Amino acid sequence: MDIWQRIITYGHMIRFSHSVFALPFAFSGVALASLEHPVTPRAVLWICVAMVGARSAAMGFNRIVDRRIDSLNPRTRERELPTRKISLRAATLFVAASAALFIFAASQLNELTFILAPGALAYVLLYSYTKRFTWATHFFLGGALGMAPVGGWIAITGHFSSSALVLGLAVATWVAGFDIIYSCQDYHFDVAHGVHSICRSFGMRRALEVSKALHGCTVGLLLSLYFVSQLGPVYLAGLAIVGALLAYEQSMVKPHDLSKVNKAFFDLNGLVSIVYFLCTLKAVL
Repeated sequence: MDIWQRIITYGHMIRFSHSVFALPFAFSGVALASLEHPVTPRAVLWICVAMVGARSAAMGFNRIVDRRIDSLNPRTRERELPTRKISLRAATLFVAASAALFIFAASQLNELTFILAPGALAYVLLYSYTKRFTWATHFFLGGALGMAPVGGWIAITGHFSSSALVLGLAVATWVAGFDIIYSCQDYHFDVAHGVHSICRSFGMRRALEVSKALHGCTVGLLLSLYFVSQLGPVYLAGLAIVGALLAYEQSMVKPHDLSKVNKAFFDLNGLVSIVYFLCTLKAVL
């Protein structure tokens, strides 16, 4: 396997294209932080490196932990570890290198990011085990991605903020909401193999109701930032678009019709994060 094919294979393993979900929100945290502290190109660079390292470690670790489950699930049995396109040893080395990269990048930002980095890394790795013992696994994933904007804020300012925490909570509810939708397509597999999820524990209809409620909370939390950070009409316009996208996403998935789950998950959520970041950046500027 040549170097480019190997890069593509590893990119597929960690679903690198899904970085569009968390990275724009991380930089939304950076944009809001710029209201009280200057942002340097050096900081932006190391934030990017830290995000890539943390996400690569988390996704790679998830593939290692779930390799046996993935090999049984028709939806995931063609992933890189079940098909041995990537060996367990190679994946383990990849995760270790990614984790080291994340810790090093955090050390290049400020003291607080370096202190918090090991705990943040442990949390995102723990998520991979949650589907084995709790239906709240979606909330653990939301918390993992919710740390992105908080981390972006801390990387710039060196301290916590209520604005950053509100944005982090908004991302957490957004991610948990769309992860519930995504998990519905594995309902029958989860029941048969004892994999925990809200869908399995409470049924598909109630799971989708929880998802709607979470996305309603997302919009409410993002609206509160308008007042907390004193953002302008551009921010409100962006939030209106985000709300419309989330409403459309919810309308695409029904308990008896999951044919549009992938479109709702990949296309609309990518737009949500990009639109929110661009409008937040414009409002700040």
